[in-house]
Amino acid sequence: MSSQNRKDDHIRINLAEDVESERVHNGFERYRIRHCPLPEGDLERVDTGTQFLGRRLTLPLLISSMTGGTDTASRVNRNLAEAAQHRRVAMGVGSQRIMVEERQAARNWRELRRVAPDVPLLANLGLVQLNKGFGLADCIQVVEVIEAEALILHLNVLQECVQPEGDTDWTGLLAKLEQVCRELPVPVIVKEVGWGIDGRTAQRLLEAGVAGIDVAGAGGTSWSEVEMHRAGTRRQQRIAAAFRHWGTPTAECLQEVGAIVGDRSAGLDRPIVIASGGVRSPLDILKSLALGADLAGVAGPLLRKAVESAEAVVEELEIWDSVLRIAMFCSGCFAVSDVDRRIVVPAEPPFIG
Repeated sequence: MSSQNRKDDHIRINLAEDVESERVHNGFERYRIRHCPLPEGDLERVDTGTQFLGRRLTLPLLISSMTGGTDTASRVNRNLAEAAQHRRVAMGVGSQRIMVEERQAARNWRELRRVAPDVPLLANLGLVQLNKGFGLADCIQVVEVIEAEALILHLNVLQECVQPEGDTDWTGLLAKLEQVCRELPVPVIVKEVGWGIDGRTAQRLLEAGVAGIDVAGAGGTSWSEVEMHRAGTRRQQRIAAAFRHWGTPTAECLQEVGAIVGDRSAGLDRPIVIASGGVRSPLDILKSLALGADLAGVAGPLLRKAVESAEAVVEELEIWDSVLRIAMFCSGCFAVSDVDRRIVVPAEPPFIG
């Protein structure tokens, strides 16, 4: 199957099927936000903005990498980019592998920077492609086409293993990652795609020179479940379905990565930490920040809106902004820098909200 057909399958399945992790939750339900009944200030003073890759964001939010390389994906990405520009949030594009392999696809990618000139855009390739003939020049190309502030190299080993056409030779990738980090003119951020980055792996990545880690933990879309719906045989379906509950919850990943990089008070020398994977509400964003993330990545809740229109994405982001602002106020925080572990407490039993 061609890459374009596979990408369209991914969009269709995410919209039509239940592909959320069932038994593995994002872990945020283990915490509740401590209510502050006397915040001593004005809601209008609450600042949800933050700095990311040299640009000012109005929300600590990254529209996470979703898709790319087909006509349908191009419409989705354009709507997301327009909304990102309007609301001044960051955006990671989907895999640009097709752009490298099929040169004519570059035009749709270039358009993203034109419609989003003032926000951070993050280019994207799969790390395993460095074992499939891709090299530094290709990394530079995908960055230059969208004038990206950073390059995401994503880790999707389980997805590759359950795809009939998957790339399963991951030998020597850490050394190749180190070369890219050393020679690429923009920062490299490594992300998982929904099964999480643990502390030990984070340490190896940081030693290789990555500037940031997107933990992309379990609790949201299960890509093994997506591949189960794509599978052409009963055998392939059973293999993929076995991993529906696989992965490390996002909150657990944040705990492990945070133990290595320290908290946000370390300042600019601290590696970037992004929390994605099952971030389904502004309260999840606040909990992510409290557990040490610099910003949160959101994909699933925005995909349906992006299929509809850019305006629908903007409206959703405005609601998230309002809810986050109120939640910060009612937890005694007037800036993102005020948010830390003190505003969350363990919830027993797990707390939904």
